[in-house]
Amino acid sequence: MTQVFDRITVDPSVCGGRPCVRGMRIRLSDMLDLLATGLSAEQVLVELPDLEREDIDAVLHFASIHGATGSSQCDPSARRASFSDVRVSYRPELNRIALTTK
Repeated sequence: MTQVFDRITVDPSVCGGRPCVRGMRIRLSDMLDLLATGLSAEQVLVELPDLEREDIDAVLHFASIHGATGSSQCDPSARRASFSDVRVSYRPELNRIALTTK
């Protein structure tokens, strides 16, 4: 398992090597889908009780740099985003999640 970002891990034996939270089988794309459908951070924490608020912030930060699909490479000097300054929206015409800063 490789830790590629704060709280984000990539392990070829877990979820096909897709970025996950802290080695658990909770993919970043699944969390972003929940947020994009309109769930609040608190609702996501209820749906996925193994998560912590810091996990959501890490997912949003990672996705704001690497996109929803993620990359195993990260730039540690990149600006850190938090849930309060990132808007997640689903773009059905593109079948993509869009992340924008407020």
